[in-house]
Amino acid sequence: MTVSTSAYAHVRLTVTDIAVSREFYDAVFGWPVAFEIPDGADEETRKQLDFLYDGVIYQLGTSLFGLRPVAQDSFDENRVGLDHVSFAVSGRGELDNAVAVLDNLGVEHGGVKDIGAGYILEFRDPDNIALELFGPKG
Repeated sequence: MTVSTSAYAHVRLTVTDIAVSREFYDAVFGWPVAFEIPDGADEETRKQLDFLYDGVIYQLGTSLFGLRPVAQDSFDENRVGLDHVSFAVSGRGELDNAVAVLDNLGVEHGGVKDIGAGYILEFRDPDNIALELFGPKG
């Protein structure tokens, strides 16, 4: 017997500086915010939203992507845990657009690579977390 799933509900990354990370993710992706503690929130509201840990959760299609500002060290994909996060895009054209966005923001990247099954574009966030965009062929 196994557990039956169809997708992931959410992913949350730990980051060192929420302001820097939010600026990066807002500029690169522009996702709508699903949850954040409003400015001037009262104690009851803060308590209801304590699952955010003073971070943010974005709406990413039918899933959620969050940032939690608690990291005390730096990312290393060679440790147990996360290797990278890959986001789906429609295809090669969207990857070419992403190259222009990253270049405009001064974000280093590896250029679009053909990996056979599709194309990828690799880059890193301010905490050095490995990110990737994947676009299928055709």
